[in-house]
Amino acid sequence: MGCCLMRFRLIAADLDDTLLDENSNISARNKEAIRKAVSMGVSFVIATGRMFKTSVSYLKDLELDGDCPLINYHGAMIKKAKSGEIVFHQPLNNELAVAVAEEAELKGTHVSVFIEDNLYISEESEYSRYYQTLTQVDLQAVGKLSTFLTGNGAKPTKMSIICWDGNIDGIEAGLKDSFGEKLSILQSRPYFLEITDQKATKGQALRWFAEQNGIKQEEIIAFGDGHNDLDMISYAGLGVAVANARPALLQAADLVTSANHEDGVAEVIEKYVLNMPTYPE
Repeated sequence: MGCCLMRFRLIAADLDDTLLDENSNISARNKEAIRKAVSMGVSFVIATGRMFKTSVSYLKDLELDGDCPLINYHGAMIKKAKSGEIVFHQPLNNELAVAVAEEAELKGTHVSVFIEDNLYISEESEYSRYYQTLTQVDLQAVGKLSTFLTGNGAKPTKMSIICWDGNIDGIEAGLKDSFGEKLSILQSRPYFLEITDQKATKGQALRWFAEQNGIKQEEIIAFGDGHNDLDMISYAGLGVAVANARPALLQAADLVTSANHEDGVAEVIEKYVLNMPTYPE
């Protein structure tokens, strides 16, 4: 890592608590900085744990030309905003997904399953209602999820556990003991545990996208705030944490910018892209 005096060609930004303010909006200053960077030929990609359907509106809000990609589900999918073309997908193995569902069921833990940008749960609960208030996404209750997954053979893009009774760390530790060598298991925000294929993380998805587009590691700026952003900002040439980020991210970042509600993303783009002279490589 480390910032070079050269032209950055790709900007990747997490959404919640990074690019978005406290009202889940992209500020005018952040919009302007991103649009100006793109007009200069810089690529921009959203990298979020969210579903495609709950994040694509933010790209539309930026009013960028072209069929911009989104990294969704913590890196398990890359999909283009306008055409809906899936250019990368690394779902969970069905047998592993069934095993995770069975372990969650044994512990009485709420688990959600994401398949083809649809969300499935066993039954409605305080956790599912809480998730709906956050995302306004429709849920489909299908009964016992291990049975549902066994029956249809589906390969989920992501599984998610919500728990606020103080046991989320214990659930994470238990799943890592059972599946840690085969799955990516991490807390994306308080009370949320996200489960994807081991090869499906934001950093790995960003690397794949950059290599496909001939973009060097040192030509990338990445912004984040949470544990699921750690490998992404570690991979980028300039890894940036917003001031409200988790301590581990603040420590790992090359640079700490202002908080999400203080236009931290724009602050860095203005300094290192819009006002940065280009030096010959």
